[in-house]
Amino acid sequence: MRITGGQFRGHRFTPPADKWPTRPTTDFSKEALYNILSNRIDFDEVRFLDLFGGTGNHCYECISRGAISATYVDKFGPAVSFVKKMAAKLDIEDQLRIMKSDVFKYIKTSQESYNLIFAGPPYPLKNIPDISRIIMSGSMLEPGGTLIVEHNPHENLEKQAGFVEMRKYGQTIFSFFQH
Repeated sequence: MRITGGQFRGHRFTPPADKWPTRPTTDFSKEALYNILSNRIDFDEVRFLDLFGGTGNHCYECISRGAISATYVDKFGPAVSFVKKMAAKLDIEDQLRIMKSDVFKYIKTSQESYNLIFAGPPYPLKNIPDISRIIMSGSMLEPGGTLIVEHNPHENLEKQAGFVEMRKYGQTIFSFFQH
C-alpha cells in the first residue's frame, strides 16, 4: 500500500495481514478517488472522518494532502494498534484522532461534525445502507460536506437521501452523498 499524494506521496506501508478482517481500498481505486476529490475540495479545509478505518490508509492520504484533522474509527484492536504506530512513524499524532469503537455506536452518539466522511465497511456487512441513512439524517456531516461510501456491486445506494453520483472501479464502487 502507498500514499498517492501530498507530503507523504510514495510512502509505502505494509500492515500485518494475519487474520485481519479488513479489505483495504486498492491503490488504483484510491488514486482515482483522490483525483476526483482533489478537483472538488480544498484539502487545507478538510476535517476528515474515516469509518471502518482498517489500515488508516485514507487518514494518511488526507493528512498528507493537507487536511486540518482526521478521525479514525475502527473496532478491531490490531488495526487500531497499527494505526497508532503509523501515526507515530509519520509524526502526525497531533492531526490524527484514533477511536477504537463500533462505527454504528460512534455515528449515532458523536457530537463531532466533519466536512468529508469516508466509510469503507466490510462488503458482507448487511446494513451498509444504514451508514448513509444515519449520517445524512444527523448533523455529523456539515452543510456542503461530502460522504463517500465504498461498497461492491451488490449494494445500490442511489435511492438514499443526498445521493449525488456513483463511480465504479472494478468491483469497487464509491457512492457520493452531499449534505
